[in-house]
Amino acid sequence: MWYNPPMEYGILSIAIPLLTIFLAIITKDVIISLIGGIFVGFLVLHGYNPAQAFVALFDGVIALFKEAWITKTLLFIVLVGAVIRLLTLSGAVESFVLYLSQKARHIDSPKGAMLLAYGIGIVIFIESSITSLVAGTVAKPLCDKNGVSREKLAYICDSTSAPVCALIPLNAWGALLLGLIVTAIDTRVISGDAVSLLVASIPFNFYAIVTLLLVLGVIFLNISLGSMRRKLPISYAPPHDETHKSTPYPMLLPIVFMVVMVPLGLYLTGDGNIFKGSGSSAVYYAVILTLMFIYLYFIPTKRLTHANYFKGLYEGIGEMIPVGIIMIFALLIGTVITQLETAGYLAHLLHGNISPVLMPFFIFLVASITSFATGTSWGTFSIMMPIGLALGASMDLYLPLVIAAVISGGIFGDHASPISDSTIIASMAAECDHISHVNTQLPYALLAAGVSSLAFLIAGWVTLS
Repeated sequence: MWYNPPMEYGILSIAIPLLTIFLAIITKDVIISLIGGIFVGFLVLHGYNPAQAFVALFDGVIALFKEAWITKTLLFIVLVGAVIRLLTLSGAVESFVLYLSQKARHIDSPKGAMLLAYGIGIVIFIESSITSLVAGTVAKPLCDKNGVSREKLAYICDSTSAPVCALIPLNAWGALLLGLIVTAIDTRVISGDAVSLLVASIPFNFYAIVTLLLVLGVIFLNISLGSMRRKLPISYAPPHDETHKSTPYPMLLPIVFMVVMVPLGLYLTGDGNIFKGSGSSAVYYAVILTLMFIYLYFIPTKRLTHANYFKGLYEGIGEMIPVGIIMIFALLIGTVITQLETAGYLAHLLHGNISPVLMPFFIFLVASITSFATGTSWGTFSIMMPIGLALGASMDLYLPLVIAAVISGGIFGDHASPISDSTIIASMAAECDHISHVNTQLPYALLAAGVSSLAFLIAGWVTLS
């Protein structure tokens, strides 16, 4: 069985997402670049009629909200901003940093601050957005104090979130990937057990593994590549407010509560099966319950007044509106690129022209380009997994390697793309300029991708020899 996409748009299906990426890098304005790429995409889809393209663009924004998971994800993003703002306003972050400074001298150093962010990224494998946000919020004050640039913190947050979620798929990532594999089995594209195939693919998820090892190298060896060498830490002003004593609990308890609520939400929405749960619903309800927990914890303990709580709530939501707007247009361009059949066109070019030994590498390459162009790893999985598995079955490839190639490509493209949701959230978590984060992270992502490419070439040869 082979996927044969319509060739109506041809090279334009690749040119339009690349135009969006080019505009983002040149203008350094992600929203304008996304709107430009979406408009051109709809222009092509609607026979070059600008009026229809204009209507399709803004009707497309409204249509996104018909999908419950999109609405919940957007609400989650703005409400997480409220959680972060309340933790800061209450002095919880300040108290936590003071506690670390007094009780854990080995953490109160540049290396310790970065290891704190890395450790949080590894431990919290429930949801990639929460991983980045928690790691950034907790480690940012300590990084500032010890002269670690915000760009390096954003890189650590971004490079531990998606890779660890993919390597430990006891989360919504696992649910999505299992669902895609089960669909291929049910439609008789492939045969086997979905859980076994996914577990067997983990050792071949080269990009995730290499990225996590590379971050450790950056921390311990102080490796600064490209423009990261020129990034300076922000000036750190020690807090003068002595009203809050050093304690970790006001910071840790709300975060632990939110993290625990996510798998519980997956369990409940999956009717007792965490792998069948709704990731968007789980994080949405988790953040709402966390806001309630903060109110019930901070008001009686007088860390916040009722008025200050709602002031912080609204301020935090307001601070996240620009991120929400970016997410809306990032999702919409994913819809446009799906309609243009970008991934199908790329895969069609490869089929029949590539040796089976090279195919795992090329699946990784096509998934990387698709993810880079669309800015979404999950969207790439949904597009590329059926194509990759059909290719694997038709060419008798080792299916766990094919699955890993799709996952690795999706994560790499997502890391490198300026319109990626995870890249945007990592920038926000570290409070650094978004394009600056993209530019400083790119050399590391390319290095990890280069090593991963070699690994997929070797694995393709070994599994078919």
